[in-house]
Amino acid sequence: MRKNLTIIVIAVLSIACNKVPGELTGIGMKDTFLEESPYGMVFIKPGTFMMGANDQSAIGPINDKPMNVSVDAFWMDETEITNTEYKQFVNWVRDSIALRMLVMGNQEAYQLKIKNDTAQNPTSPELALLNWKAKIPWNSRKPKDIEAVKILNNLYFNESENLGTSKQINPLRMRYQYKWINYDQAALPGNKYNVNTGGFPKGAKSRVDTSWVDENGVIRDSTIIRRLITRKDLISTRIVNVYPDTIMWLRDFQYSFNDPKMRMYFSHPGYSHYPVVGVSWEQAQAFCQWRTSFFNNSHNLGGQDYRLPSEAEWEYAARGGKKMALYPWGGNYVITNDGCYLANFKPMHGNYTDDTGATTMRVASFEPNDFCLFDMAGNVAEWTSTAYNVSASTVVSDMNPNFQYNAKYNDSYMLKRKVVKGGSWKDIAYYLQCGAKSFEYQNESRPYIGFRCVRSYNGTYNSKNF
Repeated sequence: MRKNLTIIVIAVLSIACNKVPGELTGIGMKDTFLEESPYGMVFIKPGTFMMGANDQSAIGPINDKPMNVSVDAFWMDETEITNTEYKQFVNWVRDSIALRMLVMGNQEAYQLKIKNDTAQNPTSPELALLNWKAKIPWNSRKPKDIEAVKILNNLYFNESENLGTSKQINPLRMRYQYKWINYDQAALPGNKYNVNTGGFPKGAKSRVDTSWVDENGVIRDSTIIRRLITRKDLISTRIVNVYPDTIMWLRDFQYSFNDPKMRMYFSHPGYSHYPVVGVSWEQAQAFCQWRTSFFNNSHNLGGQDYRLPSEAEWEYAARGGKKMALYPWGGNYVITNDGCYLANFKPMHGNYTDDTGATTMRVASFEPNDFCLFDMAGNVAEWTSTAYNVSASTVVSDMNPNFQYNAKYNDSYMLKRKVVKGGSWKDIAYYLQCGAKSFEYQNESRPYIGFRCVRSYNGTYNSKNF
């Protein structure tokens, strides 16, 4: 007892010594903070490199000149997002819709009950909190689940649509709503927030997107201009079907026999660890938003948002610390002295298989670069957050450069182009170069474009910790 009392006294004195009365000492934080490594991600230290094409463009002269830039530290997925990882997102959306339908059908077992808190336990089914611990009776035959199963059947294809095969979830019902803040609208000179008055200028307006589902169950999108009164008026809303486009194999490569892969690439377990494709930029954005909330809901201390990398971040990571690397592996050739290919691409006209893969391949089939990142060249090209503009290098900063434009729903297609990096299984070697880029429209999906996520690093980089 006397020993314990001594320890308590020493602890109290120690705390008291660190708190100087009447002086500014800060509150509750350690001198250093070391962020936990996110699962499946690698740390990319800050650095400087020459951003831009190292070689003459395959599509003719361009105005995008190389420039020396610096990039902050960040985390990056070691591989592209795979089918099985994206399927976790799709299944979460499916289950959330199923739980909501059960609650709307007066199945109270699937509604979370919070004692002594009516504000958090609304009577309206539309606002009820979902009980994620409740088991969804997808194929139950128990008498108590009869009504619940009838409700869930509305999520399935009916038998005629499914051509007599086992019931499958209707992908058109896999909808996810996400929101984002239009910082571009907040940055307009006429919308400058006045810290003295605590409000926006008179006449300030915000141009944002909004989505809703009409009475026929069809997703509708429009761009509106609303009065900018509070920060909530800067928020855009988008509803997307998150299920990948499985028809793109046939649509993009007509007069070819791609039927097996078209039908089964996402659903069959044999392709679980292949990169997800058929996902638009907008669907990738939805995935990042979901991944952020999924992480933060499971941790007391939330992290930075998961997001798509900027073009500069992606290119810096692809070079693997080699400032002038032509390819992620650092050399100037796509084949070794032993005749082995270093990535999955199109070696020559009509020849897709010499690199051991005809179309997509399992992720991490080739050696990583010096940052331990796999498939930064070939396999599938990857979405970035950067808007495509051939003259972007003339206007961007040399610190964390990013030419970003949040294209609204009714903007022209020219404004919806996003930079795509890395080249794919169908591309020639030029597009595998770290500095090469192409573009695709943000609402289009392709069988050769996937993505990976990044997350900004909290804290100051210290080489001793990495």
